[in-house]
Parts: sequence; structure tokens; C-alpha cells
Amino acid sequence: MGAFSLELSDDQVQLRDWVHDFAADVVRPAAEEWDRREETPWPIIEEAARIGLYGWEFLAEGMWNDKTGLTLPVAIEELFWGDAGIGMAIMGSGLAAAGIAAAGTQEQIMEWVPQCYGTPGDLQMGAFCSSEADAGSDVSAMRTRAVYDEATDEWVLNGTKTWISNGGIADVHVVIAVVDPEFGSRGHASFVVPPNTPGFSQGQKFSKHGIRASHTAEVVLDDVRIPGSCLLGGKEKLDERLARVREGKPGNAQAAMQTFEATRPAVGAQAVGVARAAFEYARDYAKERVQFGKPIVQHQAIAFMLADMATEIDAARLLVWRAAWLAKQGGFVNAEGSMAKLKAGRVAVWATERAMQILGGAGYVTEHPVERWHRDSKIYDIFEGTEQIQQLVISRAVSGMRIE
Repeated sequence: MGAFSLELSDDQVQLRDWVHDFAADVVRPAAEEWDRREETPWPIIEEAARIGLYGWEFLAEGMWNDKTGLTLPVAIEELFWGDAGIGMAIMGSGLAAAGIAAAGTQEQIMEWVPQCYGTPGDLQMGAFCSSEADAGSDVSAMRTRAVYDEATDEWVLNGTKTWISNGGIADVHVVIAVVDPEFGSRGHASFVVPPNTPGFSQGQKFSKHGIRASHTAEVVLDDVRIPGSCLLGGKEKLDERLARVREGKPGNAQAAMQTFEATRPAVGAQAVGVARAAFEYARDYAKERVQFGKPIVQHQAIAFMLADMATEIDAARLLVWRAAWLAKQGGFVNAEGSMAKLKAGRVAVWATERAMQILGGAGYVTEHPVERWHRDSKIYDIFEGTEQIQQLVISRAVSGMRIE
């Protein structure tokens, strides 16, 4: 295991500053409009693609070519400092790409990951489809089925997925489905549903509390037939895994959890970006707002809130960086990915609420962005593993026992 360092390389510092400039100049000025419209900000995504921020090459550089693990969290924090909704619209395809990378063969990765992004002028999107109405935290309750048709070498998928980022508008959907219901979550597999596949459609589009510029919807699979080659990892690997499970041997991690485990530090970085945006705005406001004859930052009641916010945000970032580094060194030792996501989500909700408090009445109106950041922050306690699921993962790791 290599040495952990908090010192960013020159390339990482340049990347951080480059993404920050994009967030400040392009994302933040457009954030209020796209939050209000509750629509995918295609012009912003197009601009991100044009400069190389939206694309599989950027993801590859951050996920696969970086030995420190810090490149992606550093970039993501800056982007989500700009706006979480637009940030999710830009980064949402990365979850599908991560799902392909986690389960796919090298050939499948090379074929499908670029199609999650497309090219400037011909944008494409990816979507990762795991949650269902009755199977969110409880992935073992998943009902979407995939049945193999040996005569045609096709898989037939039926079911409905919900809360899907880019669901229905994406070109490539990565779908988690049950192939053997006898084995619960160990009987799941990942599939790519190619663009324009018959039987695949968008269901309800959700109107959300926050991250409104990110499209979230149901996807419906009605006798969706896909080639056998769309089973990520291939049938031989799936059959071998199921055979091990039948023999009572440990199977590989459940398909959805493999993806979420890999992306937890990145999700934590998103939350840190939102928290930092709120802190900086509240700090600057407190230095200008005068009450009782002096700037309110000179009152301990305000100054101490800012001190606590700065401390908590730094603590969350350090947990995110540690988790991202450990992920590159062979994996988490003691649920560090869940610790990072849990802490960062809590800090984002708390820090944005404190920012609203510091602004007082001004923090409660849309004239200032802190109310939007507060709305955006809550999702980090919920998606990609709720606050309570992270506590479950951590408690199992630290106790070595099965906690229900």
C-alpha cells in the first residue's frame, strides 16, 4: 500500500482550478433557471462536453489512470460547488459507466462506456437502473426479471425501475435484474439495454425537492429482448458465480452494491461541494451584513457557527479523500466508503441549514441560493444508500457481526 498524501500534484491543482472556473462562470449563473425549469440543462452539458469535462476520457482519467484516487473527488467537489442539479446532469452518466466498468469485460467496457457520453454535438447519456418501488435499500426484494432464451441467445427483461437518474432519456441503460430468485441479491446480474430497444420506455418523471436540473424517472421493461452479449461479464462468468452460490461458497458482491461501493467517495465529494458553497456564501454575507453596529460575523453567535461549519466540511473532505485513496489501494478496510458518504451527507444538510440561519429571512427566499442548496443537500442522506444503510454497513464492519 502506497503512502497517503494530502498534497495534490500540479496536474490535479490545474484540474481543480479548471473545473472551478467552469463551475463559477458557466454552471452557477445558470443554476437558478434550470432548477426552476426542472429540465435537463442540455446547453450546459454541451459546453461541458466541448471542453472535455463531459466525456468518457475525463472519467477514464479520473477513475482508472489516477493512482492517488483524489483526481475525481477534487474535480467533483468544484463542479457541485457550482450547482448540484447541473452537476448531477453532467455526472449522472458516470454511474452507468461505473456499473459497466464494475461488471463488464474489457470489450464491453470499450463498446458501451463511450456510448454513455457521445461526442460534442451528438451528446448521449447513460443511466444506472437498480431501485424499484419495493426494492430501494432492500435490494434482495428486487422483482425485475431477466430470463435467458437459449434458442435465440437473448435475455428477456420485464419489470419497472424507479428513481432513475437520466431514466428514459439516456441512450444506454444499465439494468440490474434477477436471474435466479432462489439466491436473493446473489442471484442478480447487470445488463446493458441498447438505445431504441423495443419494449423499453420511460414511465413517470418525478418532480423533486432538490437537484431539479437532474432528470429522474421510472423506466419500464416490457418483454425487452437484448442480445446475450449485453449481459455484463458474460454468461460463462455468471454461470460460474451461480454454481459457487449453489455449493454454498461466497459469491461476488451483489451487482448494484458493487457499483455503489465504488462511487461512494465521489458522492461524498458532491456533498462536500454543496456544503462548501453554502459555507462560503454565509461567511461572505456575514462579513457584509451589519447588525447592532458591526458586521454580524463579529458576533460570536455567528462566528462560532462558521467555525463549526469550516471544521465539519474539512472533516468530511478528509474522510472522502481517505476513502478515495483506499479504493485505489485495493479496497476499503473498515467501510471507509460508507463513512465518507454518511459524514459528507450529514454535513451538507447541516451546513446548508446553518447557512440559512446565518442569512436569517434572506436565507429563506429564492433571491439567495442557500435555500436551493439546502433543498439539494437532502438527497445525500437518501440516494445511493440511505444514511441508515451506511450505518448498517459501518456497524457490520466494526463489529464483525450480522446487524439487522
